[in-house]
Amino acid sequence: MRQLPDADRDAIRLAQDPQFPRWLEQVTATGGCAHPIHLSGSTTALDRTTGEILHRYDTRDEPGERLLVRCRNRRATVCPACSRLYAGDTYHLVRAGLFGGKNVPHSVRHRPRLFVTLTAPSFGPVHRPSERCRPRRHSGICEHGRPIGCGAVHAPDDAVVGQPICADCYDYTAHVLWHAHASKLWDRFVIDVRRRLASSIGLVQSRFAQHARLSFARVAEYQKRAAVHVHAVIRLDGPNGPDDEPPAWGTAELLIDAVRASARRILFRTPYSQAVGELALRWGSQIDARPLGADGHGTDDDAVAAYVAKYVTKGASETGAGTDHALTTWTDIEIARVSEHVRSLMRTCWRLGGLPEYEHLNLRSWAHTLGYRGHILTKSRAYSTTYAALRAERARHTGHDDVADAVIERNWRYVGSGHTSGAALIAAGVAEDLALSREIAHEERSGSLRKVGS
Repeated sequence: MRQLPDADRDAIRLAQDPQFPRWLEQVTATGGCAHPIHLSGSTTALDRTTGEILHRYDTRDEPGERLLVRCRNRRATVCPACSRLYAGDTYHLVRAGLFGGKNVPHSVRHRPRLFVTLTAPSFGPVHRPSERCRPRRHSGICEHGRPIGCGAVHAPDDAVVGQPICADCYDYTAHVLWHAHASKLWDRFVIDVRRRLASSIGLVQSRFAQHARLSFARVAEYQKRAAVHVHAVIRLDGPNGPDDEPPAWGTAELLIDAVRASARRILFRTPYSQAVGELALRWGSQIDARPLGADGHGTDDDAVAAYVAKYVTKGASETGAGTDHALTTWTDIEIARVSEHVRSLMRTCWRLGGLPEYEHLNLRSWAHTLGYRGHILTKSRAYSTTYAALRAERARHTGHDDVADAVIERNWRYVGSGHTSGAALIAAGVAEDLALSREIAHEERSGSLRKVGS
């Protein structure tokens, strides 16, 4: 008789436990989270005036005397259940800044709004898809004896696309240090856009904030060459943000001109290093800035919000540009399941991270992201709502908010994380069932809307 796998035996053990129904309720409440956090403790709601206990929750009555809560990891490769929730929140966050809602006035849809793409500069020739990888007429030979051009026409999904034509010619140091300072380049870019808008209408730069406000949400994405480029929604408001109309001079055309000029002008010089020297870092030559939703109906808004939401859940390993976990030793780099191009970038992070002049960059800690130290998604304060506000709103709708007009006392501690093999099997099934239920509900709503419109 064939023996059951360990995971199946563990799942049967769990199902036979008298507290299994309550445990399953907890797993379902987390959406089938793959790596839930285990907490132990209590929450007590007290009447603000009398001190009377209105409500008390304690994990002593729970299975294993613990409560499971979501890990909230955005990466689909780590936790599909939490990544779907994160993607949904991101969609609403980005869309609210474009179309209104979530305490953002709907008038923002008529403001000057752009979808901007800024790229990294070239660090050396790489293989490109389609005709762009064909050799130039006088491509020649590099100093390492290799052709500068490539004679092949690659399909977009060819594994060689994005890899250096000559790895010895490729400037891995500049690539890593550009990643490490990409957030500074963005900050300087935003400041310069404000300055250019002010100077274009004869306004003293220090008074720009009294007339208008620049709001944005940006997402970082790795290209095939493992270099980050930035997609951003940029909106021009009045001085108080989304509640204020922008000044009459604030047009999409003026904003586009300022964005393009600033992207070409911004320069950041790295600290001098005896090993590297001083590098001048700037944005790449490929700059795109286009107006959004000129008709005010939100067609572009939905597409942009959906694109950003889809990307933020991708893990580094899924994009082929790094790993989803930190690398703590040189051996970790050598055994990582990545391309040689990415491995070279990781090695460069490790080497540069050992130089005292780059110690503040913590490059070894960020070797798994190839030196990029910024968040995948960032936004200005006045762009739209926040993840915290969206979570609080969801808690109110699900009845998990605190008791009104009460003093809340919380006493919690971390006691573990993750699932046993059998629990992971059950949680994955719960996550799949919930995802299927959402898809069915979405299709039913879409069908109802089509019937109404016909």
